[in-house]
Amino acid sequence: MSVLTEAASPATSERDVKLDALRERLNGAVAALVTGEDWKRAIEFAARFRSRSLRNAWLIWAQHAAAYEAGETDAPTPTYVAGFKQWKALGRSVMKGKRGYQIFAPHTALFASATPSDPSSWHRLPKGARPAPGEQVRSQMVGSHVAYVWDISATQGDDLPVRPEPRLPHGKAPAGLWDGIAAQIEAQGFRLLSAANAAEIGGANGVTNYTARTVHVRADMAEAARARCAVHELAHVLDGPASATDAARHRGIAEVTAESVSLMVAASHGLATDDYAVPYVAGWAGTVPGRDPLDVVRSTAERVRALAVQILDNLDTTQIGNGQPKPREHAPA
Repeated sequence: MSVLTEAASPATSERDVKLDALRERLNGAVAALVTGEDWKRAIEFAARFRSRSLRNAWLIWAQHAAAYEAGETDAPTPTYVAGFKQWKALGRSVMKGKRGYQIFAPHTALFASATPSDPSSWHRLPKGARPAPGEQVRSQMVGSHVAYVWDISATQGDDLPVRPEPRLPHGKAPAGLWDGIAAQIEAQGFRLLSAANAAEIGGANGVTNYTARTVHVRADMAEAARARCAVHELAHVLDGPASATDAARHRGIAEVTAESVSLMVAASHGLATDDYAVPYVAGWAGTVPGRDPLDVVRSTAERVRALAVQILDNLDTTQIGNGQPKPREHAPA
């Protein structure tokens, strides 16, 4: 696709400086995620802000933690986060002196083509330009810019509708979770089978066999543990045979990804996560030849989020909020 190059301008340079500074802040936040407990807390937090990319969720987390440490907010963790205009539409306003949290926002441009089926025919429209007669137009992300969001604790105004928070007794699984996961496994062409105990499947809680296209889950576990195990195996199924090949070389990456997906799905349902044991992140991130460990952590985390959101979107279950404030009935969309 041909892309018109914008002339450098002071505004563009200033935007690049802000983006570079924000990337450094992100690197610092990611570099702190080196232990299983840190990674676990980060994935649990991301479950509550899954409407946003992992990098933005972690930026919000890091900046809110700094604000709390400095006494700029009384809320130890953020709950609902939105932009200035969105809060205004919800009947709330950002309080004077409250600093927003920087995030990456998409920078888009318009492209036009008279033959949209030909990828090389699309050309970028200069700002304010109109497409030629017969051309189709579409918007496409061409970069990022720095935007600002505020936690609800930095705003005042109308009360928001309260989302019900699912709370389950220890060991219990949410209604519909097992059936929903089973349906997704079977939709991928795999059979979901039960194993009487760990001994039947080599001492594991669950096993995915790509050749036989089967998923076995232990039957002698509490229902919450069985559901979480099924999610773990579904993550392997969705990753496909390529992940199995990669697992042979870097098994830690495939296993931490699947376990993190399971953790994120569990946290999104209010399931207890105190017994999760995610391995030491720096160890597996540093085993990939030719890859910077920070890049491995970031790419793996984004894959975790993508898989978890895909699974959650296909479940008809009661889930916690995704970090976006719930609109009032009469509020503009």
